[in-house]
Amino acid sequence: MRNCKIMGGGGKTVILIDYKSRTPIYEQIIENVKTLIVSGVLERDAQLPSVRQLAQELAINPNTIQRAYAELEREGIIYSLKGRGSFVGSSLGELRSVQQTELLAQLKSLSLELKQLEVEKEALLAVIEQVYGAEKGDDWHDHV
Repeated sequence: MRNCKIMGGGGKTVILIDYKSRTPIYEQIIENVKTLIVSGVLERDAQLPSVRQLAQELAINPNTIQRAYAELEREGIIYSLKGRGSFVGSSLGELRSVQQTELLAQLKSLSLELKQLEVEKEALLAVIEQVYGAEKGDDWHDHV
């Protein structure tokens, strides 16, 4: 596992890359940046490390960083200014909203699969209640 420190709102933040993971490195970078935004570490208009800088710190090919940045830009999460660099384009609320929509769509798909497997609605609701109950100190993993 290799990491890179980038400046966030509260100081230095780490981007972690797991070279043993089956997830492509550029996708890991994308997920790291999204996580930093959703967690509030990177705020709107915060500057990201340059492609060259991040590639050197992570010891990976600059084309990999460029691919991740291009995908983030395509998704509207970052924007680039010629000669100035890449910046966070989505606010915390915007990115959370997008992620919530995507996850709810996944939940709907999984719910349909569970229904086809004849899992009772009450069983699904019980799992959801356990997850939300975990916020109060209950360990939902014990119940699944």
